[in-house]
Amino acid sequence: MPPRRAVTGRSQEPRKRFVEELRLLRAQKGDSLRQLGDVLGWDWSLFGKMEKGETLGGPEVAQALDQHYGTPGLLLTLWELAAGDPTQFKERYRRYMTLEAEALSLWHYAVSVLPGTLQTEGYAHEVLKVGGTKGEELTRQVEARAGRCKLLTGEDAPPFRTILSEAVLRTPLDDAEEWRKQLEHLAEAAERPNLTLQVLPHGSGPHGLVSTDVMFLRLPDGRAVAYTENAHRGELIEETSSVEHLQRAYDAMRDLALSPAESRKFVMRMLEEVPCEPST
Repeated sequence: MPPRRAVTGRSQEPRKRFVEELRLLRAQKGDSLRQLGDVLGWDWSLFGKMEKGETLGGPEVAQALDQHYGTPGLLLTLWELAAGDPTQFKERYRRYMTLEAEALSLWHYAVSVLPGTLQTEGYAHEVLKVGGTKGEELTRQVEARAGRCKLLTGEDAPPFRTILSEAVLRTPLDDAEEWRKQLEHLAEAAERPNLTLQVLPHGSGPHGLVSTDVMFLRLPDGRAVAYTENAHRGELIEETSSVEHLQRAYDAMRDLALSPAESRKFVMRMLEEVPCEPST
């Protein structure tokens, strides 16, 4: 059977097809980006980034565009396909890494695993291995995480704040000695002038980021972007109102966390609980 030919001639790759439809529908409607922003109530730059493939926006944006263009369900369906395409995770993550290297400040929340910028090689190796990474790829990713740690050291290191759920510190590695090294590294890092570490206790109750790891980056152009992640996927968020919504949830959660001084003491207590190696 001969290969099936594309009927429309448009891309069959979900993200590219989404971008193509956005451009085509706006051209047919005759809207400028600014006009689109005025009508729908989002910053017009969001639509420009969506048409460049730099961000997908959110499902609410796709729904609003469907209504505006009279294409019920089309753009939302394409958005869902693009967002669920596993190849897009790597693209979003590569862009995030570029932005992270440029950031003037970073602030972060961890649900269950330490941020890569604070992981020892032993911790990174065990976490990545449990996640299914192995062989040469495991070695490469461990080395990459070790390289990211350099972002927070040196004279020009940006300010970094991390809030760790207590669960992060209550989930030790199988290797007690590697876990000790990780906690010692964390305690030392908390003494750096550019780093603020806080612990969110179990008793703090529910909050707006209860199941979401997030990293905020303040960029040289004054913008803030966010990268959210769970066990299955990550998403780079650049749309202003969505980032602000996450920031408000982060600020409310930070009010529930222990102070930096109390948090350092908490880490030291965790370190005291690590079993010592038996004497030989």
